[in-house]
Amino acid sequence: MILDLFQLEERVAIVTGAGKGIGRAIALAYAEAGAHVVCAARTVADIEATAAAVRERGRRGLAVRCDVTRSEELEALVVATAAEFERLDLLVNNAGGWPPRTALETSERNLEAAFRFNVTQAFQLSKLCVPLMVGTAGAGAIVNVSSRAGGLVQPSFVAYGTAKMALNFMTRQLAAEWAPAVRVNAIACGGVETEALQVVLTDAAIRKQLEDETPMKRIGRVEDIAACALYLGSPAASWVTGKIFEIDGGTESPAFTIPTPPLRTEGP
Repeated sequence: MILDLFQLEERVAIVTGAGKGIGRAIALAYAEAGAHVVCAARTVADIEATAAAVRERGRRGLAVRCDVTRSEELEALVVATAAEFERLDLLVNNAGGWPPRTALETSERNLEAAFRFNVTQAFQLSKLCVPLMVGTAGAGAIVNVSSRAGGLVQPSFVAYGTAKMALNFMTRQLAAEWAPAVRVNAIACGGVETEALQVVLTDAAIRKQLEDETPMKRIGRVEDIAACALYLGSPAASWVTGKIFEIDGGTESPAFTIPTPPLRTEGP
């Protein structure tokens, strides 16, 4: 049956940023499809809760505290996975994000930190995981959680938007290099109702504007992203690599723009 292609029975997945929001939703979707899940994030209580929810679904769940910006902790994450499961099939690079800031207020250090959090760590963890995937499972799949901010011009998103565009292109580069053994795809998320977006969604007027300016007339749900991640990680997507899936309610322009003061210019 066609639904069998979406099963992940006995496969092992690492999901970063698995304590909350999109990462948690993906971890649970994978567990429901039959995968054992390694839940990684910085907050132990959050990943322990996600791992427990994985186990409630009849799968093995392992919580590993990991700050993805620290190379030694990425290495420890992969070592812990190999020790516990002796194989790896799937990696979801979900950890990421960055607050908006005008270009003139974005320092060199700030820009570099945004790249490390959204691009460099995903590259490093992918490099660490691919040999384990090929050596133990013979193949694998990587899903990078990106953002539509990487393709839409928005004031105050120079660091985050540029980093996510870089993540998208890195996805295509790695897919070409690692095919056919390891597939690499990305999900460019639109506005999804998570803790990170609550700062604006608590304003009824802004929420209405976001809904009105989205063709599908609603804010995204974490399950919308998890469903795509399940497809990309499953045999159903066995002929798909190097692609950026836009899961955004049909958005083609920013639904909300942060007011940015114009540059002050002097007259002649």
